[in-house]
Amino acid sequence: MRRRVFPTLHVLGMIVLGFGLSMLAPLLLSELTRDGAQSAYNEAALITLGTGLLLWLVGHPWRRELKTRDGILLVVLAWTLLPGFAALPLLIHMPGLSVADAYFEAMSGLTATGATVLSGLDALPHSINLWRAQLHWIGGLGVIVLVTAVLPLLGVGGRQMFKAETPTPMKEQKLTPRMAETAKSLWAVYVLLTLACIGVLRALGMSLFDAVVHAFSIMGLGAFSSHDASLGYFDSLPLEIAVAVFALLASINFTTHFAFLRGRALGSYRHDPEVRWLLGFVLGSGVVLALLLWQRDVFLDFPSALRYALFNTISVATTLGFSTTDYGHWPFFAGLWLLFLCSFSSSAGSTGGGIKMLRAILLYKQEYRELNKLLHPNARIPLRLGEEVVPNKIVYAVLAFLFVYVAAIVSLSFVLSFTGLDILTAFSAIVACINNTGPGLGEVGPAHTYAVLNDFQIMVCAFAMLLGRLELFTLLVVLTPAFWRK
Repeated sequence: MRRRVFPTLHVLGMIVLGFGLSMLAPLLLSELTRDGAQSAYNEAALITLGTGLLLWLVGHPWRRELKTRDGILLVVLAWTLLPGFAALPLLIHMPGLSVADAYFEAMSGLTATGATVLSGLDALPHSINLWRAQLHWIGGLGVIVLVTAVLPLLGVGGRQMFKAETPTPMKEQKLTPRMAETAKSLWAVYVLLTLACIGVLRALGMSLFDAVVHAFSIMGLGAFSSHDASLGYFDSLPLEIAVAVFALLASINFTTHFAFLRGRALGSYRHDPEVRWLLGFVLGSGVVLALLLWQRDVFLDFPSALRYALFNTISVATTLGFSTTDYGHWPFFAGLWLLFLCSFSSSAGSTGGGIKMLRAILLYKQEYRELNKLLHPNARIPLRLGEEVVPNKIVYAVLAFLFVYVAAIVSLSFVLSFTGLDILTAFSAIVACINNTGPGLGEVGPAHTYAVLNDFQIMVCAFAMLLGRLELFTLLVVLTPAFWRK
C-alpha cells in the first residue's frame, strides 16, 4: 500500500497547496468589505497550505512518473480531501454548522452539484457566498485538469490523471498532442466563457458581485446563489434568457467550443451529434411541459407557462439547478420528467453531470442494433457515431456503466428510505446528487434545502455527489481488492 499511496502524496500536496492559494480571493474580498470572515480564511488557508506542504515533503522521496493506478488514486484522494479543506471557512465562521453539513456544502460546491444546507444566504458575508460559488467554478471542469497544465512544469506528467478525470467513454481522444496543452486549451475556453457570462449578467442589471457569483455557478453548472430565492430573486426575463443560453453552452462539450473558436466555423457544433440531441430533447421538453402547465391551469397564459417551463427545464436538464419557481408544485409528471432529463442531457466533456448524452446516444443505437439483429441474425451491423464506427469494447463499457449507475441509484435510495425518509424525497435526493443537479423533489425540492436531513443522510448524499462526479468507476475501482494488489 505504501508504494501505491506515497508517490501520489507529492502531487496531492501540490494540489492542496494550489487549493489553499485559491482562498486568497475571498480573503481579499473579506478584507476589503470587512465582513467579519477574515479570521476564518486566515486560519483555513494556513491549515490548508500547511497540510499541502507536509504532504509534498512526505511524498517527495517517492516522486516518480505516475502510473495509471496512481492517477486514479490521486483523483479520488483529491476529490475526497479537498472538500474537507473547502469546508474550513464555513466551519470556522459558522460554529453552529455541523461537520457533516459543512463537508456536504463543500462537496456540493466542488462537484458543482449546488445542493445546500444553508439558508439566509442574503445575510451571509459576501466572501462566504463568493467562496461557495468559486468552488463551483474550480470544480466545474475539474481540479485535476487544471493541475495537469501545471504538472509538466514541475517535472511530473499528468496524462493518467487527465484520463481518470475526463468525463467521456472515449478517453483516448485528445485536443492536442501534449496533455498539458489540452488542459490549457480547455481552461482557456472555460475562462473566456466565464468572462463573457459576467459581462452579460452585469449588462442586464446584476451587481458586479452577483454577476461574478452567478457566472461562476453557471459555468460550473452548479446552483449556489447569493440569494435564498435563487435566480427568482431578480424576476427578470432577459436575465433568465441569458442564464439559459450560458447553461446550454456549459453543457456542450468544451472540445467543440475549442474547435469553433480555433476554426471560427459553426460546423463544429453541426457535426457534434450530442448538440442536436441535447437541444432537441431539452427545448422540446420545455415546450411540451409549457403546454401541460397551461392546460392544467398552473399558469393563466401560455407565454408565462413557456417562460417558467423552458427556463426550469433547461436549468435542471443541464444540471445547473437554478430555479425561478417551485416546480415541486407542478403536476407530478413534470418533476419526474425534469429528473429524467438531468440524468443524461449534458454532453461528455462539459461541466454537467449524469451519464452524459454521448452514452445515451450509444445506448439508443445499441438497442436499435439489437432489434435489427433479431430480424437479421447473420447480418453484421456496425454501430456508428457520426462517420466513426464505435468499437464493441466501448459499447460494453457503456452498458456496464449504465448498470452500475442504476444500481447505485437504487441502492442509495433504499439506504435513505431505510433511515425514515419518504421514497420521493429519498429517490429524488439521490438522483439529484448523483447527477450533480442539486434540487430534488419532496422535502429537498427547489423551495427547500437539504438541512432537513440528518448527518448520516447528508453523508450518503455527499457520497452520491462524489460517485457521480467521478463517474462511478473511478471511485469504485479504488474500493476493490484488485486495485491494491501488485
